[in-house]
Amino acid sequence: MNLAALAALFFSALGAATLLPLQSEAVLAGLLAQGEQHLVLLLAVATAGNVLGAVVNWWLGRSIEHFRDRRWFPVSGAALERAQAGYHRYGRWSLLLSWAPVIGDPLTLVAGIMKEPFWSFLVLVTLAKGGRYLVLTAVVLGLAWW
Repeated sequence: MNLAALAALFFSALGAATLLPLQSEAVLAGLLAQGEQHLVLLLAVATAGNVLGAVVNWWLGRSIEHFRDRRWFPVSGAALERAQAGYHRYGRWSLLLSWAPVIGDPLTLVAGIMKEPFWSFLVLVTLAKGGRYLVLTAVVLGLAWW
């Protein structure tokens, strides 16, 4: 077991779930292709890192709402209201899209702003992000599973 490789996977997955431009999928695919790590361990580490990054977003959303009227606030009031309206319309089930590029990370932040309960947030985001890594693993390993 290569601890440095697992740490790289964990931190790339954590960072990829925030606004940092990281690609955890490439790290996971590389480790899967090497075949030196246990498959379930790789999936667990990638999922844990990515979910922890989403929890950071949720926490920021819970904490940042009281700064929304400040000049330096990074999102306009109108954009924030649109995001909140969308979340209100589709509710917590929209978190099943938290795996998706572009929209997934903002969804986790808006969930915090909308005061989504932590445990429902955690379950839905874990299902979504773990599912994405499971599909990626199936694609990388390809015919070996079929």
